[in-house]
Order: sequence, then structure tokens, then C-alpha cells
Amino acid sequence: MKKIDAHAHIFERIGSFGKRGELRPIGNGMCRWANGEEIAIIPKGYGDREFLAESLLKIMDEEDVERAILLQGSMYGFQNEYAIETAEKYPDRFKAAVTVDPFCKDAEEILEHFIKDLHAKIFKFEVSVGGGMMGYHDDFIIDGKPMDKIYARIAEEENVTLVLDIGSPCMASCQPEAVARIAQKYPNLHIVVCHLLAPGKSDRQSLENALPYLKHDNVWVDLSALPWNVSPEAYPYPTAQEYISLAKSILGAEKMIWGTDLPTVLTKFEYKELYRFISESDIFYRRRMSKSALRQRCSGILSVIEEELPLEYYISILKNGRELNELFCSFFDICIERE
Repeated sequence: MKKIDAHAHIFERIGSFGKRGELRPIGNGMCRWANGEEIAIIPKGYGDREFLAESLLKIMDEEDVERAILLQGSMYGFQNEYAIETAEKYPDRFKAAVTVDPFCKDAEEILEHFIKDLHAKIFKFEVSVGGGMMGYHDDFIIDGKPMDKIYARIAEEENVTLVLDIGSPCMASCQPEAVARIAQKYPNLHIVVCHLLAPGKSDRQSLENALPYLKHDNVWVDLSALPWNVSPEAYPYPTAQEYISLAKSILGAEKMIWGTDLPTVLTKFEYKELYRFISESDIFYRRRMSKSALRQRCSGILSVIEEELPLEYYISILKNGRELNELFCSFFDICIERE
């Protein structure tokens, strides 16, 4: 079974800034925000103050995860050059995203460097209140002028992916209607929205209201950190499974991509749990009545014999050895040998 983790992070050093101020590593995988709050960032045994590519590779190899997309965000501090260098060092294992704060005075110059010198093809913007730009900037419209200038420049390039973390439904940053406008304005952009909008346990109705805005040919969602967001729910995280089923019914299975949000999620969960809660469920299987069952039902017999059929889904967890979705491979520019 081949797997690609579409949402992972690495960092040489913590250099983050957010709504709680700066984040300082204090050792043993722990960090402290400026307000005194301490959090676990790195799982035990995989780094003291850093989470390097080699640590990620070790975790991936233990669970037969072939490749990963290295994303960026304010939570760990921007790691643009390190991510690009890692993807160049391990081209068969990683693709790297870059990021810039659009409110930075030299944002356009930085973006040109990424495009022309680093040949970036994946651009990640963490705008969420919780761990992104809206935690340390005033609230803004995510397709307003500063952001739109960035999207417009990216859209001039071919085969590029825009990754957006817009936070949870309760946050001012959660603007699915703005994602819809971006998708319509720039149809050549492949847009991935992180964390399935990061719903908590009580956010089902908000999620159901928001998902239709993401129903566009050029928009996908990743399923990373869903168990984290419904904590402290136990495996197999039935609320997370319910949300995935809801998204499948609204967006279609072909619009979902598996990811985890490593490394911080491994301070609470085992890596294998983060794909098995999906792969061992029946979410991506549909049921069809056999002809005999249909005859039985027509005869008034209530018992139904059901036949399971594999659904043509495109998340990067593959059941029954099916090959990876070509669409997923194409917009992340990852080539997988066909079985």
C-alpha cells in the first residue's frame, strides 16, 4: 500500500511568532510561548529543539510512507530554504512548499526569488488565527489586495499549487467564500485547503455550511490533524470519520487528500493511527445491493445482502494496492511508478 503524506513539517530551528508572541524551544521537544504557555512540539526521540528531514524519513520508513509534502507556517517559523534544500537532497521522497508574509514590505521581491531562483511550485499560506498570520495581524480578507497580489503572480506560472490554512470555523480567518472567489478568479491554480477546515467536535453544522464553497474543479482538501482537532476523542475518532464522510458526500471522494501535520501530532498520536482510522474504515467504500438482494427487497424481505465495491477515490491512502491518484501526483509533481 503506497502512501504520500501531503502535510508535513520540518525545521532546523524554531523561529515562530503568533498570537501568543514568540515561541522559544526549551529542549526535550518542548517550547514556550511568550505568554508562558508550554507545548510539546517534537515527539520523544526525534529531536530536542529541531525536527530534521532525517527524523521525518525515519518515521515515514517505519510506516511505509513513500513521500511527503513539506509545508510552511508560522507555527514553526518559515523554513523556506531548508525545505527546498531537503527536497533537492531527497528528490524521490519530498516536494517543498515556500511561503512569505504578504504584508512584508518586500513580499513581491521575495516571491520573485522563490519563483525564479528556487523554482518553487507549491505555495503555502497559513492565515489562521490559531497558528498563522491572522494571529499577529489585524483581521483581513484572505482574497483582499495584499493576498490577491500574491495569488495573481503565482497564477502566472504553470502547474502550481496554492495551499491555504484558513483555520477553524469559529475563527475570523475561516473564509471559505473567499476561497471560492480565489478558485473562480484563478482557475489554473490548484488550491488545497488544509485540515478539512479544522473542525472541532461541535462544528458539524458549520462544516456542512462551509464545504459547498469549496466545491470547485480546482479545489481540494487535506485531511490532516482531524484527530487532533476532535481531541480527546479516542481511536478511531468517530467524529473525524463523520466529518470525512460529510466532506465526501458534499465534495466527492476525489477531492480529498491524506495528510497528517507532522511532527506535533505525534506528541499525542501514533503515525499509523493517523491513516488507519481512515484506511480501516468503510468511508471510501460504497455499498451496492446485489441483484439477489434487490429481488429480496422487492419481495418484501427486509434483509439486504450488500456487496462492497472499491470507490474510485483519490486520497493518498491506497487500499487493496490501488495505484496513487494521477491528479494528486500531477499537481504536486510527484511521479509514482505504476504497479
